[in-house]
Amino acid sequence: MQEIKVYSESERNWGMLCHLSAFAGFIIPLGGILGPLIFWLLRKEESVWINRNGKASLNFQLSMLLYHVLCIPLFILLIGFFFLGVLIFLEIVCIVIASVRAANGQEFIYPLSIPFFQ
Repeated sequence: MQEIKVYSESERNWGMLCHLSAFAGFIIPLGGILGPLIFWLLRKEESVWINRNGKASLNFQLSMLLYHVLCIPLFILLIGFFFLGVLIFLEIVCIVIASVRAANGQEFIYPLSIPFFQ
């Protein structure tokens, strides 16, 4: 049987903020990376849960940045616009799902995320 871990409300809230702070990237250049990085660095030593969620969010945001950059040459072929739209939609949906799951104390594994931080 799998053991269920119970995290405090504070831990769950900080884990959720690690994910939600990625929305800053839609307002501030590189905010999608800086937001999760700041929240992760502030609390990573306090809790395994916050550390795990911060790294997951940061890995996903770095992966999305890489994929966005890879779309640039595809703009010449016009399919870059389609891929960029799909990436933005995926990013929004995944951030929302990860935030809700973190707030509930459940783990979320981002799709297409490259594990830069283990």
